[in-house]
Amino acid sequence: MVIPPGKKIYFLSDFHLGAPDAARSLIREKKVVAFLNEISADAQVIFIVGDIFDFWYEYKTVVPKGYVRLLGKLAELTDKGIEIHFFVGNHDMWMKDYFQKELNIPVYFEPKEFDFNGKQFYIGHGDGLGPGDHGYKMLKKIFRNPVCQWLFGILPPVIGVGLANFSSRRSRAVTGSNDGQFLGEEKEWLITYCKEVLSNKHYDYLVFGHRHLPIDFSFDGGNRYVNLGDWIQYYTYAVFDGQHLSLQSRYPELESKIIRK
Repeated sequence: MVIPPGKKIYFLSDFHLGAPDAARSLIREKKVVAFLNEISADAQVIFIVGDIFDFWYEYKTVVPKGYVRLLGKLAELTDKGIEIHFFVGNHDMWMKDYFQKELNIPVYFEPKEFDFNGKQFYIGHGDGLGPGDHGYKMLKKIFRNPVCQWLFGILPPVIGVGLANFSSRRSRAVTGSNDGQFLGEEKEWLITYCKEVLSNKHYDYLVFGHRHLPIDFSFDGGNRYVNLGDWIQYYTYAVFDGQHLSLQSRYPELESKIIRK
């Protein structure tokens, strides 16, 4: 895709709407919607790279209650012709076809590559990638299994959603108690994963979420790993102007918290 002059591509992730409670989630949702409204003036494409929601499960005729401001804004943007792409995260992996049918937003379950103005992007949520975390990787396979999803789906929504919300509230990511420290090049599992990917194919930018810590890491070859942080503590996003990708916070006072290496 060629990005016209004056247009940009935006990347953001990890809103975790619904957590830790409805009141605080609503404040965060309004901030996200306000931001989307602002960038609609120059956005050509918007990537939302996972964990929009604290929990999401699409029953055949039921979707989780709430989030009407965000869903309405997304529909408005796609109606205007702004492309939106969504990568499922570990908190909203049980997507089916609601986003595609109602919002005209394609949904991806694995990392995917894109070419914008000759720059190669590799984009994904980031969960279950890289070394270690074998317990989660096994759980991910179980959660992605169609039979397991069907079994969960036969539970009445009041029970199923209640159980899922209880589990999510206990999650490290949702409570915001995630490790906010950069672990170093050798211990950051997504950096290790990026090195593996780059050993097989060239990408200019490898963009992920999930980590919650905003990171802009440059490899020796000039390739960059960008973690989008979150909209719980950092309110960070990346923007590509057709030539360069930059990681920013919506609030200037938080810019210093972005890890740049």
